[in-house]
Amino acid sequence: MMRIGRSIFSAAAMVAACWLAQGEATAQDAPKVYRVGLLTSGPPGVGLLGPELVRDFVRRGYVPDKTIAFEPRAAQGKIDLLPALVEELVASHVDVIITVSYPAAIAAKEHAGGIPIVVTLSGDPVATHLVDSLARPGGTITGVSEIATELSAKRLQLLKEAVPGVHSVAVLWNADDLGMTLRYRAAEEEAAKLGMVIVPLGVHAPDDFDTAFTEMTKTPPDAILMVTDVLTNLNRKRVIDFAAAHHLPSIFEYDSLAHDGGLMAYGPNMSDIMDRAAGLADRILHGAKPADLPLELPTRFQYAVNLKTAKALGITISESAQLRADDVIE
Repeated sequence: MMRIGRSIFSAAAMVAACWLAQGEATAQDAPKVYRVGLLTSGPPGVGLLGPELVRDFVRRGYVPDKTIAFEPRAAQGKIDLLPALVEELVASHVDVIITVSYPAAIAAKEHAGGIPIVVTLSGDPVATHLVDSLARPGGTITGVSEIATELSAKRLQLLKEAVPGVHSVAVLWNADDLGMTLRYRAAEEEAAKLGMVIVPLGVHAPDDFDTAFTEMTKTPPDAILMVTDVLTNLNRKRVIDFAAAHHLPSIFEYDSLAHDGGLMAYGPNMSDIMDRAAGLADRILHGAKPADLPLELPTRFQYAVNLKTAKALGITISESAQLRADDVIE
């Protein structure tokens, strides 16, 4: 009986050891699940928080909920919520944070501790002091930068080419956003070189658009340029409707706004920016340090012209402008 008992005990011990070894092997073989924080000052479900970014990671071999998990946070225009949203991401133990907008980027920089950050659409990150330089950002931040001066000049040139009579241009921008203010200043500098006049209409809140519309009604500009951030984007229909009612040509920064009824748009390809942000995050997840990853510049741009809007405004878009457009909306 003693021998039988010992044999049973030995067999049970061997089985237990095998199960333990198998459990350890399974734990070792289980793939790591990376956690990616997504932070925007805008609404949920679009842009960074839309399905396209997930597809960008899938193309790089990640499997949602198996090797990668996303933690989306949207301030929905309430900038004061951003610090608390960053703290939620920190508590969720994310491995990297991707941001949209300067307010989201600065909130992440100030509240995310040592978590790596990939910024997008945040203005010039050197001028706003997010990083030390584009080539060697230092710290915890890398991302996709902007070429605001060049783009502002290009928008004014395209506007002048499409509607030669344009001289004074009203610029609407969020004056509380340093990144957007720098875009406005770039437009102002380039306008002087082109012999054009900028009418500054900085806004701080939705009610300020009524004031801006009143100013433009009193002293009508020849055209409108809207700098896009969460505040102006949430009020884009009001700007487009005002331009339509007052027969004013308008130019925006992203092609989606031309599809919404704006006359023209010129700016970086948003799909490309999101894909490159995913690429930088992927490198960080595989061990790269953001301090050693140079900020990338946009390389693909989209020029859209809405001929339906032109017809409604009684404007004839020059043939050269139509030929140069990547997207002609009819």
